[in-house]
Amino acid sequence: MINILPNERIDDLQCKGYRLIQKPEGFCFGVDAVLLADFAKVKKDQTVLDLCTGTGIVPILLAAKTAGRQFTGLEIQQEYANMAQRSVELNELQGRVAVVQGDVKEAAGLFPAASFDVVTVNPPYMNETHGLKNVYEPKNIARHEILCSLEDVIKNATYVLKPGGNFYMIHKPFRLAEIMSIMMKYKLEPKRMRLVQPFVDKEATMVLIEGNRGGKSRIKIEPTLIMYDEPGIYSEDIHKIYGEDKTW
Repeated sequence: MINILPNERIDDLQCKGYRLIQKPEGFCFGVDAVLLADFAKVKKDQTVLDLCTGTGIVPILLAAKTAGRQFTGLEIQQEYANMAQRSVELNELQGRVAVVQGDVKEAAGLFPAASFDVVTVNPPYMNETHGLKNVYEPKNIARHEILCSLEDVIKNATYVLKPGGNFYMIHKPFRLAEIMSIMMKYKLEPKRMRLVQPFVDKEATMVLIEGNRGGKSRIKIEPTLIMYDEPGIYSEDIHKIYGEDKTW
């Protein structure tokens, strides 16, 4: 029997019957996690590390939609790591998905060097220049670079990636120059990028990036992903990601 606390709920992911434990007043997953799980490419028998995993949504979705062998989520907040672990057990995924409570900045002490084929991350988007209230409140830790920086994420992702391994991240376009600069600094070559716009006539609000450890210099810019045809009506591309029957 999986213990569900009074302030938690179980959400149906509409994906192979998988479910996720979340805390409504806490930080719940959004469309960015779904887009990241769709953008990431995981081949048969590959191993995957998801940094800043939160409630474990990305590893669980990737376990559902790919033939990867092993998925590990790393989360610093004990409460969320605990929820992620219970979701793994709820879905009987203990053989494929593991949750580790720990700090991204200490990944070198938690995992061997060059031990993963793929690293994914939906990191905090905002840096110290953005205003904060209740600095250590869980939502702010998830959204702001309080406990780790963009450089911490990329540096440690590169450390745990095998040579030739792939890195997938979703972030904000206004930090794109910084993202590219740091990736190049750690020889994580940008290989693929896709902007995400809410509407065709609005500026991009998210960017999906793939990097390759030690790859050659060449990047592919994919067609922009438009979220909505009109307010409340998903675009065809989004329907393809979610699936008409809400399966993955």
